[in-house]
Amino acid sequence: MNALSYHVLEMSRLALSPANLCSDLARMTFGNPVNPLAYSRIGRNLAASAELFGRLTRRYGKPAFGLDATMSDGQRVSVAEEIVWRRPFCNLLHFKRDFVATVQPQPRLLIVAPMSGHHATLLRGTVEAFLPTHDVLITDWTDARLVPRAAGGFDLDDYIDYVIEMCEFLSEADGSPFHVLAVCQPSVPVLAAVARMEAEGNRHVPASMTLIGGPIDTRRGRTAVNEFAEDHGLDWFHRHCIHVAPFPYPGMGRAVYPGFLQLSGFLAMNFDRHIAAHVKMFNHLVEGDGEAAEKHRDFYDEYLAVMDLSAEFFLQTIETVFHRHALPRGEMRHRAAKVDPAAIRRVGLMTVEGGKDDISGIGQTRSAQRLCANIPESMRAHHLQVDVGHYGMFNGSRFRSEIAPRISGFHARIEQMGKNACRAAKLRVLSCPINKGRDGPTSQEQSNRPKFRVIARRDREVASEKMRLTP
Repeated sequence: MNALSYHVLEMSRLALSPANLCSDLARMTFGNPVNPLAYSRIGRNLAASAELFGRLTRRYGKPAFGLDATMSDGQRVSVAEEIVWRRPFCNLLHFKRDFVATVQPQPRLLIVAPMSGHHATLLRGTVEAFLPTHDVLITDWTDARLVPRAAGGFDLDDYIDYVIEMCEFLSEADGSPFHVLAVCQPSVPVLAAVARMEAEGNRHVPASMTLIGGPIDTRRGRTAVNEFAEDHGLDWFHRHCIHVAPFPYPGMGRAVYPGFLQLSGFLAMNFDRHIAAHVKMFNHLVEGDGEAAEKHRDFYDEYLAVMDLSAEFFLQTIETVFHRHALPRGEMRHRAAKVDPAAIRRVGLMTVEGGKDDISGIGQTRSAQRLCANIPESMRAHHLQVDVGHYGMFNGSRFRSEIAPRISGFHARIEQMGKNACRAAKLRVLSCPINKGRDGPTSQEQSNRPKFRVIARRDREVASEKMRLTP
């Protein structure tokens, strides 16, 4: 692909600006209820044509989450967004809920959004589903073309570093357990980050991690995406997919994988379906079905809003995940240190797959269960949602009614197991016998040693006061 393609695209968008302005003017004119033509078929056709032209040629900016309130514990709670952790390529966004009345503490959930061309707002439905039951945070990745070159590069190793740093930040900010949920692409770096933390004995590991539709082992359940990536060498991707961010972006001169190329690939996978959807929207506008047209607008405003990725991250991901299959083969490295999922012992693992997923096929995500061989069986779970595709695993009615409740139940089970383990550890400390020997007890003293009888109570202080010696 020509090295100037990105620049040509930007020039084309600028050249179309007057046409877009005229289409907006026509849409507002022929759609204005004051205009009698708005009620005629020709007026509705002109308004629909103008809107469709504008939507096909405009630039889509980053959408807003728009989650201002939720229902939790039977009360309506206002929600405000706040950035609690910041790096050049990512902000950690916290959805702060303003409870009027005191409620029981709820589990914290870190959602790691995919860095694969779309903004984190693609997971708006995911966030909305967990807000009533969790204290939610999400990774808001920065468009690479907006990051100045002076901020340095960003590759897969940096991504893993970011995940580790966020886990440490959450653990240090509040000693309560937290859970991590990775959707699609971040499944690999999240699993790698937790594996490295476990191998290093890092005490800030999450209580559990949930991997949804992730390419853990792309040798299984192969899809068109996997085959395309494997059939083209790294040099091909470098020559055809890497461009330089143009003027006037802050990151101009940075090597990036443009979002418009990623979007082209997504559209090409289901081109007929997208064409049919726009034809339906045109017909809805002509027929005056505003509700159906609004649903179309909401979906494509999100779907067509894309961001650039740093070239080094994109190429390293292609090589590590799709070419070398480094993680399932035990060959993945993070800054020269081996990534060994078998080192994970303290973190619960749940995997979720979709029966109609055409991006990460059946078996790819579940491979994490096999790689994490030392996680106790009681801390594992797997769910196959047979009737959903890739996006249905983290958005839509099936996700809200079937997948999200299972994930919440898994979090509750893991936290209950943690509480039980803490109680058992405290009980062992309380019931430990006192060693009275000077140089160690004799056999006679050992047989006559007093023992503790612990009277269990809910309150630890009451229990310690009730302990007494019995001969």
